[in-house]
Amino acid sequence: MIGIIATIFIGLLVGIIAKLLMPGPDPGRGWIATILLGLAGSFIAGYFGRAMGWYHEGHSAGFIASVVGAVVLLALYRLLMHCQRK
Repeated sequence: MIGIIATIFIGLLVGIIAKLLMPGPDPGRGWIATILLGLAGSFIAGYFGRAMGWYHEGHSAGFIASVVGAVVLLALYRLLMHCQRK
């Protein structure tokens, strides 16, 4: 149970930092969306890191890599929303 709570807390921190690094309109303004952004960023960073050979199977992405993954997700979201508006 402690691991799940820690994962949620880290996801929240990663999401907050990503939103601070990329201010502006983003998907969801609540804390649940921020947690999901952080968790998704960590998942993307871990997947990419394993594909590049930086992480082994079963290893999770680091904190900074998770923030980078979340920032990439925010950038992709904004790019897609910008293209839809035109």
